[in-house]
Amino acid sequence: MTAMQGTAPPRHALRFGMFMGPFHATNLDPTYALERDLELIVKLDRLGFDEAWIGEHHSGGFEMIAAPEVFIAAAAERTKHIRLGTGVKSLPYHHPLIVAETMAQLDHMTRGRVMFGAGPGALPSDSKMFGIAPSELRPRMEESLDCVVALLRGETVTRKTSWFELNEARLSVGCYTQPMMDLAIASVRSPAGALAAGRYGVQLLVLSGVDDNSLKHYVGNWKIYEETCARHGHVADRSRWAFTVQMHLAETREQARKDVQYGLERWIGYANDIVPSPSPPARGHADPAAWMVENQRAIIGTPDDAVEKIEHMLEVTGGFGGVLVFAQDWANWQATQRSLELIAEEVRPRLRGSNALRQASYDRNAPIYSDNTKLAMTAVEEAKARYEAAKARG
Repeated sequence: MTAMQGTAPPRHALRFGMFMGPFHATNLDPTYALERDLELIVKLDRLGFDEAWIGEHHSGGFEMIAAPEVFIAAAAERTKHIRLGTGVKSLPYHHPLIVAETMAQLDHMTRGRVMFGAGPGALPSDSKMFGIAPSELRPRMEESLDCVVALLRGETVTRKTSWFELNEARLSVGCYTQPMMDLAIASVRSPAGALAAGRYGVQLLVLSGVDDNSLKHYVGNWKIYEETCARHGHVADRSRWAFTVQMHLAETREQARKDVQYGLERWIGYANDIVPSPSPPARGHADPAAWMVENQRAIIGTPDDAVEKIEHMLEVTGGFGGVLVFAQDWANWQATQRSLELIAEEVRPRLRGSNALRQASYDRNAPIYSDNTKLAMTAVEEAKARYEAAKARG
C-alpha cells in the first residue's frame, strides 16, 4: 500500500451499521412499515450495531421516509447506544439555516449521537415536484453545504444565491458536539461526492455496487478524496470511508435464497422503474438471487459468504472503516431479523477479531486438559483428606 493510499484502519475498529432508505414494497401498510422501521433500529441497538443512516425521499413509493430528522428523534428515544444519521438529507430542497438549526437541536436531544449526512437528492421524480432540474441539484448542494458547515461550526454567515439568502445568520443554539457533529457525504460513481467530502475532511459514504469493477472505481475516487483533503488541510482517514452492501444471511445458502423470494423481485422492479441507475438488475431472471450473487451485486448466503466478500472488499480497496447493510424487504420480517442476528453473532466478531483472546485462552488450555484434570482431582482428594482429618480431631 502506498503512502498516498494511507494505512488501513485496524480491524477491531470496523463499524457495522444500516443504511435505511428504507425499501418497502407498496403492498406493506405504511403506518406499520414506519413502526417496524423503528423496531428495527431498536433491534440494531440491542445487537450492538454502531450506526444507522436514515434517508429522505418524496416519491417513488418504496423509500417512504420524508423527514429523517423526525424519524431520528423518535428512534433516539427508544435506543441507548446506536448513532443515528441523516442518510442523506437532500440539501437542495431545504433552506440551509433550517437544516443547520434542526441538526444542532438533534445533536443536543441525542447527547451527541446524531450524524449529518448530506447529498443532492437521488430521485429525479423528487426534484421535479420541487421545480428543480436534476442538473441543478449538485451545484445547489455544494452552495448549501458551505453554509450548513459554517453554521454548525458556530460561524455567522451572509450569503445570497439564486435560491436562498442568509443575512448574518447564526445558530440560536450551537451544537452539543464540539467543534461539531460528524458529517458525511454520499458518493455514487461520480467523483463529485469524493470532492465534496474531501473539501471538508468528512466521512465518505459509498452508495453503489461492490463488484470488482466498482470497487476499483472507488479506489480512484478515494485518491481524489485524499488529494482534495490535502489541498484543504485535512488528513484523509480510511476509517471514515464506509460502503453500503446489499446483504441477506441465513444458516444455509439454500435458506437465504429461499428467504429472498419474498421480496427481491419487487425490489428489482423498483430499481428498474424508479431509481435512475445505469445498470439495474434485469427483470425476468429464472433465479434472481443467484444472478445477484454471481454478478457481485449482493451477498445472499451464509455468514461465511459475508466474511469472505467483506474480506475481499477490504483487500481490493486497501481498507475502509464501515459496512452498512441496506434495509430492504427482500425477506420477511422474521428472516430479516435473523439475518441481522447472524451478522452480529458471526460476521462482526470474525472480521473484528473480537474473540482472539478467548480463542487463544482455549487453544492454550485444551492440549493440557489431562494435566489440568489430574490437578483438579488431586485438589479434590486433598480437600477430602483435610475434611476427614478435621473430623477425626473432633
